Amino acid sequence: MSAPGEGRLAGAGDASGRLAGAGDASARTPRWVLVAGAVLAVAAVASMVPPRGSGTDSPSSSYSTGPTGSGAYAELLRRFDHPVDRIRGDLDRARLAPRSTLVILDAELTGAETERVGRFVRAGGRLVASAGAGQWLEEVVGDDPPRFDDAPVTAAIPAGDVPEGAGIGLVRLGGQGSFGRPGSLQPLLAEQDGVALVALAGDVGAGRVVALADPTPLQNRLLGVADNAGFGLAVAGPAGTPVAFAEGPHGYGSGEGLAALPGRWRVALAGIGLSAVIWLVARSRRLGPPEDEARPLGPRRRTYVDALAGTLGRTGHPAEAAEPVRLRARSLLAGRAGLPPDAPDDAVRAAAVRLGLPPDEAEALVRVQGEAGVLAAGRALARLEPGARGVPEMPGARGVPEMPGARGVPEMPGARGVPEMPGALETTGEPR
Repeated sequence: MSAPGEGRLAGAGDASGRLAGAGDASARTPRWVLVAGAVLAVAAVASMVPPRGSGTDSPSSSYSTGPTGSGAYAELLRRFDHPVDRIRGDLDRARLAPRSTLVILDAELTGAETERVGRFVRAGGRLVASAGAGQWLEEVVGDDPPRFDDAPVTAAIPAGDVPEGAGIGLVRLGGQGSFGRPGSLQPLLAEQDGVALVALAGDVGAGRVVALADPTPLQNRLLGVADNAGFGLAVAGPAGTPVAFAEGPHGYGSGEGLAALPGRWRVALAGIGLSAVIWLVARSRRLGPPEDEARPLGPRRRTYVDALAGTLGRTGHPAEAAEPVRLRARSLLAGRAGLPPDAPDDAVRAAAVRLGLPPDEAEALVRVQGEAGVLAAGRALARLEPGARGVPEMPGARGVPEMPGARGVPEMPGARGVPEMPGALETTGEPR
């Protein structure tokens, strides 16, 4: 019997174990939160990454906020009611509004892109481009294109009667080159002495082209100097004209988010993500228990006994196999009946009958015959084992009265040559 309160203590122990387990689970929770937060942070950063390119040092890019970028020019156009768009990826696949202005500065174009820009201009579009980066502008203009020259110019004024030069004063430049001759286009800006030309304008088909030998007046570093900002607004066309900056030639692809990252970056992120998944699987709780809910037990005792009985039965000598059982049962009977170990068979048989054993079991204590005798000897041993019920000891056996509270029945007075003393204790049902 358990002491009072043991059940409550055990329950408290179980509860504390459950609380400890809950504490372990809560300790694991921040790891999941950290991993999820890292994934969300990477996704958020990737969503803010420009499709391709640096965004800070790409020359004349409208994404660039550096000194050589044209981000300020795009913002200036937006503030003066020009809808501004940025075309990413290849120009030959871009949709260009027929009456819009396309700005291409410091960029190389492919043959397909050059053809697309030429069709755009001839269909009525306006092109603002710097010619120093390549020869594609000559192909767009046509039969008599302008010729580029390396002569630097740092200051220019309007030249000729060109609409884009109306109201423009001095324009400052970075000295990156000039035009040797205008070709089929008209002079727009020229050096103060009128020799070197830095900007040209003219109609091509149904559209118009503004060619710049030096794009620096539209770059961030010089846009706020002299009349550069007014010049930038003039070449973009009338107020309200949509303006699109070609960013594909500057390295900005059409992809966004993770697709805009370089290939090596994407491979590295994929490796990090795979490592995180493996770590989570290794650290998380499995779908099933890691071991069996119940401890596997060995075969039942009956199975063992049946197996042993089968083994002994195959020997062909059941009496010899049951001899240890018979000797053990006979010894227990002699102890209960007060018989000596070498008591004759008749005395053993008679004592067994007096103790209530059936005749076949009493006979099995003397001699085992056949399978029935083996079973009888086993039943007799089961009855005579200490603590077995149904076989009381003989009154007065062993001549020693049982002490109060002792187990069993007191032995017969005078057994084994010990005379009963006058006033010997008598057995009572309860101790005093």
